[in-house]
Amino acid sequence: MISFIRIDDRMIHGQTCTRWALEYPCTGLVAVNDKAAENPVLKAAYKNACDKKTFVWTMADWHKKKAKVIASDDQYFLIAKNSVDMAKMLLDEPPFDPGLKTIIVGPCNDRPGAIKLGNNQSVVPEEAEAFEKLMAAGYDIEFALIKEAAIGNWKKFRGQFGYK
Repeated sequence: MISFIRIDDRMIHGQTCTRWALEYPCTGLVAVNDKAAENPVLKAAYKNACDKKTFVWTMADWHKKKAKVIASDDQYFLIAKNSVDMAKMLLDEPPFDPGLKTIIVGPCNDRPGAIKLGNNQSVVPEEAEAFEKLMAAGYDIEFALIKEAAIGNWKKFRGQFGYK
């Protein structure tokens, strides 16, 4: 089962493995990112960043294995590096119902063309479009590096990208 959904450009790190695990039950992590899954050094680094069961999968692996994750008695954090990938994971045909409707957005580094929403939380137009799709599908999108430092919901920021 999925106990927590997160978008985080660092994917697996201390905040994910320790701080958020205090807020939400977690026995394992599933990170989906083609580049990380196909790079043995990066994949090993992510898998060793946490003392929990950790899987680093390509998008194709995710689509093959997602039914096993939801059927598992283990409680997994589902993590994507960006909102574009998360939208593919949840909305591509057939859509995936993780049993949760809240997505927590963590670090999103400053990049060219990005609009800064808060400390270490910047979004480019392509990601904004993915947030819109996720919101239209019924997901609540919260921006929070940690729970106590939440800066708001996507609805608060979407106007900065031309959405009404």
